[in-house]
Amino acid sequence: MEASGATTGVTRRDAPSLLLSHRARRRQRIAETLGRGLLLAVTSFSTLAVLFIFVYIARDAIPYFRQEGFREFFTSTRWYPSAKQPEFGALAMFVGSGLVTLGAILVAVPLGVSAAICLSDVLPFSVRQVVKPVIEILAAIPSVAYGFFALVVFAPLLQERGGPILAVAAGAVGVPVAGLAVIVAADLLTDRLPDRARRRARALALAVLGTGACVVLVLAVRSLYGLVIPSGTNALNVSIILGIMALPTVVSVSEDALQAVGRDLREGSYALGATRAETLVRTVLPAASSGILAAVILGVMRAVGETMVVWMASGNASQIPRPWYNILQPVRTLTATIAGDMGEADQVTGSARFHVLFAMALALLLFSFLCNTSSEWIIRRARKKVGG
Repeated sequence: MEASGATTGVTRRDAPSLLLSHRARRRQRIAETLGRGLLLAVTSFSTLAVLFIFVYIARDAIPYFRQEGFREFFTSTRWYPSAKQPEFGALAMFVGSGLVTLGAILVAVPLGVSAAICLSDVLPFSVRQVVKPVIEILAAIPSVAYGFFALVVFAPLLQERGGPILAVAAGAVGVPVAGLAVIVAADLLTDRLPDRARRRARALALAVLGTGACVVLVLAVRSLYGLVIPSGTNALNVSIILGIMALPTVVSVSEDALQAVGRDLREGSYALGATRAETLVRTVLPAASSGILAAVILGVMRAVGETMVVWMASGNASQIPRPWYNILQPVRTLTATIAGDMGEADQVTGSARFHVLFAMALALLLFSFLCNTSSEWIIRRARKKVGG
């Protein structure tokens, strides 16, 4: 009986604690449910906002295609929206956007990837901690400040001294790039030879490749020095500024991709006898290629969506350069057209001139959405590949 009473007493004393524990679990479940519901609501709100933007732009873009069709918009270069018989050929704007974006990629990608390689595998960690934040500060500068610099400072310099400036820039960029390319090429050409023959062959390869690179570089600098640029507001001006604006994105994402490769892979390559150049070219860069490609895509999105710089410094000429790759001629982009014509088109809401701007915005939005989706897919694939 005493044992039974003792047992009963323990049960009674423990009952309140068990009841409180049950209540605590219940409160915890309610708090978790509310937290998940709040996070779901925030995520759903962001998703719905993007969906509403798509719906709103598509709603005002579709009437133009119903009225005018697709052929003139994508194939004609005649842009006369305020004429008695208006024409809305946007092909010149598509070519202009593609041209300045391609130029920005040619500026940002080599410099950005090279800077990322230096930050991850060449510079000491203490220097990296200082240099990377300085590069990322470029992303904090307002785009209108870039546009003002391109219009007031850089455009007159290109028009008055464009040839010498381009020659100096080509030499400053070409010498280290050519030197790095010659060293890497010599290592790759002679890495399978025996040690005795490898040294002589490497010296010969360096001499031959270095001489050829010097000749090409001298000819390029000489031809650029005598170049005459008729107008400083052109595609080249915009491409250089957009490339500088895209640099922080390319450098940051590429450096993160290179860091994600890990030290084990590098040390394994060194242990097998590979040099630093061979490790970077044959081991690190292939392993980080998906992340670097994602960085390039994000840089492309940064260049495509920019408005102020191209509006202020591109010349705003609705024409296709002759030849089409001539970046020394003025161009006009989709973003600059939307920003420049929306004020006048808004006065005639419902007209074809109003709806064609939404058609351009829809094209930009679809392109940005595809690039963003591709970059997310590439980044996830890179993480799975690195994580095994």
